[in-house]
Amino acid sequence: MANLNGRIGGITQGYDLHGDWNGERLSGRIGGRFEGKDIHLTLRGGDIDGRIGGHFAGFDADGDVTPERVDVRLGGRIDGDDVHLSIQGDRVEGRYSGRIAGKDVRLTVDGDSLHGRIGGVVDGKDVHLELGGVPVEVAALAAVCAYKALEDEQASDAAAAASHSPS
Repeated sequence: MANLNGRIGGITQGYDLHGDWNGERLSGRIGGRFEGKDIHLTLRGGDIDGRIGGHFAGFDADGDVTPERVDVRLGGRIDGDDVHLSIQGDRVEGRYSGRIAGKDVRLTVDGDSLHGRIGGVVDGKDVHLELGGVPVEVAALAAVCAYKALEDEQASDAAAAASHSPS
C-alpha cells in the first residue's frame, strides 16, 4: 500500500494530509482528529469520484483523471468548484474554481515529493507532500481538496467571528 503524507498551508494556518492508496482508492484524513475532514477518492478507468468530509459538512468529487489531466468538480453543480490541471513532465499546473475568482495551481514533482503553491502570493497556500507511491494526478487532486477544505474552514471561522462581534 502506498502512503501520501504532507501539509497544505503554513504551520498555524494549514492542514496535514495523510492518505493510504491501494491502487484504486485513496482513504485518509485532511487536518487533525477533531478539526478536519476524511477524504475518500476512488479511481476506476480514468473516472474518479468520492467524498471529502461527512454527509453534511463535506463535498463530493467527481470527474476524470489521467496521468496527463485532472478535470474534476468539487461540490455540487450549483455550489461547487472546477479543478482543471495539466500534468507535463515534473509540472502540474492549472486552475481551481474558475477563471476569474479561481486560484492558480503550480506544483512540481521532485523525486518522491510534490511541492508548490495553490493560489497567489498573498492568499495562497504552500503544498508539501511526500507521494510514497501515490500517482501524481491523485496526489495533486488530494492537495486541491485539502486546499478547499482549509479555505471552507477559514471562511466558516471568519463568518462565525463576524456574527459574534459587538456592534
